[in-house]
Amino acid sequence: MATEVARYWQHSAVPGVDLLRARFVTHRYGRHSHETYTLGVIEAGVEEFDYGGSLLRAGQGAVAMLNPEVVHTGQAGVPDGWAYRVLYPETDVVAGIAAELGWRPGTPHFPRTVVYDARSAGLLRAAHTAAEHGDRLASSSLLKTALAGLLAAHAGPARTRGTPGMSGRAPDAVRFVRELLAERLADPPSLDELALVTQMSPFALLRAFRSETGLPPHAYLNQQRVRIARMLLDGGVAPAEVAAETGFADQAHLTRHFKRVVGVPPGAYQRERRRASGGRPGAPGKNVQDQPAGIWVASRHGRPA
Repeated sequence: MATEVARYWQHSAVPGVDLLRARFVTHRYGRHSHETYTLGVIEAGVEEFDYGGSLLRAGQGAVAMLNPEVVHTGQAGVPDGWAYRVLYPETDVVAGIAAELGWRPGTPHFPRTVVYDARSAGLLRAAHTAAEHGDRLASSSLLKTALAGLLAAHAGPARTRGTPGMSGRAPDAVRFVRELLAERLADPPSLDELALVTQMSPFALLRAFRSETGLPPHAYLNQQRVRIARMLLDGGVAPAEVAAETGFADQAHLTRHFKRVVGVPPGAYQRERRRASGGRPGAPGKNVQDQPAGIWVASRHGRPA
């Protein structure tokens, strides 16, 4: 029976970079976005994902380049699923590399999401593999080389973000709702209450909020809860306590939403964080099947294997 295996961890030599190596069959990512870039290389199978309203497919050898804060999904595009390696560099990391290349200030933008470029795929794979093996000098050097290579081959200068169809008080209303939801993670107001305080109809507020963020308010709230949950888990807070503090009904509720965004359950995520803070990088030669601490493994039906 096919298994799903995933490891999500921090780069040991470059702050602001997370990594994922996974093989998924039935796992489906919910609609979400990342504050970071998402740069992945498909090693086997096909991943299918909605990105900014377009359905895309990435097969073996493909490089996927997702810009920050663009809502997307992710699921198997073939019955056997897909295996991939992913880098999640923060915007400051990528902008810093761009500045070293002589680019003007700003956040670089990748206009093409899926490309078949053997050189870029090789750069990403080499940087990811070195980080997996815990080689700090090689992994930091290869990461910079990979990011510089991707920027030179596939990125363009910062693009001004527009919000079609939003005028009047809608942008201010959406900004207010986002701030209010951030303050009331565990006790969010109802849609009618939000509409009342923004002086908009519920439908108009829903439409404006989705146009600005790519998500309806309830899905945006759950994404923010997961982001805060990650911060709390990074700080050593137990998953059950994290669930309570972020407004999830219980730990199972947290786990369901967390895994649909991050790809691994909160316990596995936190174990990798502890390993990183304890200065114990993965032993050379280990791969995703070796199941070091923090690896999440499930059967085809999603149960722990």
